[in-house]
Amino acid sequence: QVQLVETGGGLVQPGGSLTLSCVASGSIFSVGDMGWYRQAPGEQRVMVATISKGYRINYAESVKGRFTISRDNAKNTISVQMDSLKPEDTAVYYCDAYVVPRGKDWIDDWGNGTLVTVSA
Repeated sequence: QVQLVETGGGLVQPGGSLTLSCVASGSIFSVGDMGWYRQAPGEQRVMVATISKGYRINYAESVKGRFTISRDNAKNTISVQMDSLKPEDTAVYYCDAYVVPRGKDWIDDWGNGTLVTVSA
């Protein structure tokens, strides 16, 4: 069984910074693309940033220049450094990963989410 666990959410003031991390654990053969998505109240879940195993990166336009995604393939982890946070960044942030469990086919796995609140 594969698990994705996010850490690092919390309350931060506008203009502040926060780092989220996600680790994929369990019976894993390989991990492919990983990424962060977010869902604000009453809205659909949207992509924030993604990173491939070969470190190809995509950012949503709304976070370009403020967020930095990184990855450690040896530890099956990703992080996102979020700077210059705005109230509109408030959302539940979800980690996503394409994983090959040992002896099985690819799955698209999601973490349970971590809440980020940007407020004075």
